[in-house]
Amino acid sequence: MRSPTDAPPSGPSWRAHLTGRSIALSLALGALAAVALSPIFVTPLPVLLGRTLFLALVLLLAFAVGLQWPPALRPAWLPRWVMPVIAVSLAAPVATFAVYVLGEGGDVRAFVANHGALMGFGWIAGTGLVVGLLLTLGALLRERDAQARAQVLQFELERSTLERQALDARLSALQARIEPHFLFNTLANVQALVESGSPRAPQVLSSLIAYLRAAVPRLHDHDGTLGQEVELVRAYLDLMRMRMPDRLAFDIDLDASLRGQRFPAIALLTLVENAVRHGIDPAEDGGHITVAARQQGGELHVWVEDSGVGLAGDGSSGMGLSNLRERLAAFFGPLARLELGEVQPRGFRAEIVVPAGAAR
Repeated sequence: MRSPTDAPPSGPSWRAHLTGRSIALSLALGALAAVALSPIFVTPLPVLLGRTLFLALVLLLAFAVGLQWPPALRPAWLPRWVMPVIAVSLAAPVATFAVYVLGEGGDVRAFVANHGALMGFGWIAGTGLVVGLLLTLGALLRERDAQARAQVLQFELERSTLERQALDARLSALQARIEPHFLFNTLANVQALVESGSPRAPQVLSSLIAYLRAAVPRLHDHDGTLGQEVELVRAYLDLMRMRMPDRLAFDIDLDASLRGQRFPAIALLTLVENAVRHGIDPAEDGGHITVAARQQGGELHVWVEDSGVGLAGDGSSGMGLSNLRERLAAFFGPLARLELGEVQPRGFRAEIVVPAGAAR
C-alpha cells in the first residue's frame, strides 16, 4: 500500500509552491549561507550573496517541479517522494556550476583551471545540497502529515454524510408506518358521521378534503417547523369539532417566537389525534384539548392535554406514540423525550421535551 506521499499529484501545479513565504524563506537561507561562508572566501560578500541567492531560488524551483512530477514519467516502483530529492540533489551542483562558469565568461576550461573557483564551487554546492535536502525532507514530512489530516477530515465528512443518510432513511421508514395509521383513523372518524346520515356530512367531507390537501404534502416533510405543525393541528381539530360540536372544545397557545423552531412533521398531530381518539371520544360528555408550547430552562416543552377519560381509556397505548418516541430520538437526539401522565381530576397529558440546542 502506498503512503500518503506516494499519492499522485493533484490540484495546483508546481507554481503553487512558489509562494511569497517559500521564496522569502529561501532567500533568507541563501543570505545566511553567504554570511556563514564569507570568512573562507576571498570573493566579495555581494558576489557571494548573489550566488547563494540564485542557488536558493533554483533549489526551491527544483523542489516544486520534483514534487509535481507527472506519474507517467516516473517508474511505477519509484516512490513519489524520491523525485523532489533527486531534483534538489541534481540542481545544487548544476546551478552552482552554471554560476561559476558564467563568472568565467562561459569558459569551462578556465573554471576547471581555477583552483579557488573549484574550492568555492565545492563549498557552495555542498552547502546547498545539504541544506536543500534537509529542507526537502522536512517539507515532505509536513506534506505527509497534512495529507494524513486531510484524509482523516475526509473520512469524518463521509462518516457524517452516511450517518445523515441513515437518519433520513430511518425517519422515512418511521414516517411510512405512521401515514396509513393517521389517514385511516381520520377517515374512520368521518365515516361514523356519514353512516349516521347526518346532514352535516357533506360539509365535514368538504373540510376533510381541504384538510388532506394541506396535510398530505407535509407527511414527507422532515424539516418542518413548530408553527407549521400547529396550523396542521388547528385544521385537524376544526374538522373534529365539526364531527362532535357539543363534545369537543380546544385552545392553542403558541408563542410567536417558537413558530420557527425545527419540529418533525406530524409529531404534534399524533399527540392530538391520540387525545381525540383515546381521551375525548370515549368520554360521554367529551372534553377540552389544550395544545401549548413553552421555552423553559433552555428546553423546549410542547404538550397536548385533554380532559377526557385519562389513563382509564388507555391513553398511553397505540402505535403512534411508540413510533413518535423513535422519531423524536432520530430528529432531536437521544436526550429528547416523550412524557406521559394523568391529569387531575381527569384527563391525560403528553409532553415532548427537547433539550437545549437540539431544537434550533
